[in-house]
Amino acid sequence: MLLAEQRRLLCEYGHRAAAAGLVVGTAGNLSVRAGDLVAVTPSGVPLDRLEPDACPVVDVGGHLVDGDLSPSSETPMHLAVYAATGAGAVVHTHSVFGTVVATTMSELPPVHYNALLLGGTVRVAGYATYGTPELAASVREALAGKRAALMANHGGVTIGDDLDGAYEATRLLEWLCEVYVRAKAVGEPRVLTEEQLADVVRRAFDPPTFPRRED
Repeated sequence: MLLAEQRRLLCEYGHRAAAAGLVVGTAGNLSVRAGDLVAVTPSGVPLDRLEPDACPVVDVGGHLVDGDLSPSSETPMHLAVYAATGAGAVVHTHSVFGTVVATTMSELPPVHYNALLLGGTVRVAGYATYGTPELAASVREALAGKRAALMANHGGVTIGDDLDGAYEATRLLEWLCEVYVRAKAVGEPRVLTEEQLADVVRRAFDPPTFPRRED
């Protein structure tokens, strides 16, 4: 089977996304790139029921190379992201808190320093009908220099070097959205300044050292 390992991984992470509540039913899609080929989840199949041979393979031009089922309707978006980035995998979900933020805000501000792992402020791509070139272009623009973006009135999309990286970025994005939404219910969330974020970056590159105890 062509791209057998990549298709197996799509099922593994698709099942994880469903179990974590990041997708409902047939919503959401994942893909992983191997050279000029991309294994992607199929259209109309719930992620918790995925089997490797159900996952089609397309080339970077969008032509079906292998598989009996149609690729996800969001395949054009995935391919646009690959064309614009060095990503090895893309994960798109309809998670609850991510979608809440995506329907109410133009960006997710950095209220926690872990936002730096996604590139800082998360942009919300302008709304467009799913599966269209307009949505693909909007998401590509929102992802510039980032590992995550939200899609207005839709959901979220993350990238990584591999599926594990993209999936962990999705989990972090949802956590940051939940922190913001829950904080907003209590009061006005404090947004970290550029200087505070820069201090975190400097700290990461200059960690503290601890003297070894002499026994």
